[in-house]
Amino acid sequence: MLMLKFEKPLYELREKIRELQEISGKSEKDMTAETAQFEQAAKEFADELYSNLTPSQKIQIARHPERPNFQDFVDRITDDYIEFHGDRQGTDDRAIVGGPAQIDGISVMIIGTYKGKSTKDNLVHNFGMPQPQGYRKALRLFKHAERFNMPIVTLIDTPGAYPGIKAEETAQGAAIAVNLAELAKLKVPVIAVITGEGCSGGALGLAVANKVLMLEHAYYTVISPEGCASILWRDASLADRAAKALKITADDLLKFDIIDDIIHEPQGGAHYDPDLTAKNLKKKIVKNLKELMKLSADELRNDRYNKFRTKGVFTK
Repeated sequence: MLMLKFEKPLYELREKIRELQEISGKSEKDMTAETAQFEQAAKEFADELYSNLTPSQKIQIARHPERPNFQDFVDRITDDYIEFHGDRQGTDDRAIVGGPAQIDGISVMIIGTYKGKSTKDNLVHNFGMPQPQGYRKALRLFKHAERFNMPIVTLIDTPGAYPGIKAEETAQGAAIAVNLAELAKLKVPVIAVITGEGCSGGALGLAVANKVLMLEHAYYTVISPEGCASILWRDASLADRAAKALKITADDLLKFDIIDDIIHEPQGGAHYDPDLTAKNLKKKIVKNLKELMKLSADELRNDRYNKFRTKGVFTK
């Protein structure tokens, strides 16, 4: 597994444990005591490290290339998933994918951003950065779900909407704005989950929801720390400082009432145990779906409107 820079001391301890086990296996020398000592040291170091992660370290985990993506979660938490393609205007933006599925016997429309895994995948899915056609495809699926009274679940992991000239020429801002307005008016339950990166309007275009959940080591922000540092201090290398100031971690956002709940990840991040992460994710989604499905269409819309209308504090 790819080692993050701040994890190097832990990997060195684990490598020492492996070496001791090899020595013990190849000779008659008993290394049990020494191995146990290093295992205890590794456990204590890991407990200390992962319980005191800085915002910039959490961002590194959220961006880990082996972190579970949309398809990984769909494979683990849904049944009978069928991907729908196209915006019905001639384009199929692969940065946003989705379709009907069942989660614990509940029929839903599940939609999300998808970065891909391999280099080839990354290119096909544009590194999870949607263009206007992707948001229009998502809107088509939102309306389809509403027509058949299906709750909507969105899984969000994007560095932001694609910032290229072509996206601007085809109305990137307008496409996102339409999604914000239409999501607010939907008559079915909407649950959004930030699973990795949740940057700018690219994330918000799928996140106007009755419940906004967030994986423990994901982050959700109006701008990337690098972008913030470039604007404020003209120096992207100050991203760590920006990450701390932006308050973009799950713990901070729960305190500010930007999100509704945090989904626990295994120690070190979701990539260490995708199955456990998916199990925790599914449990939270099902719990919230069952609660929201008790509400009427008007109650759902009013709940969503009031939720976002009351964000923030006005001061003189």
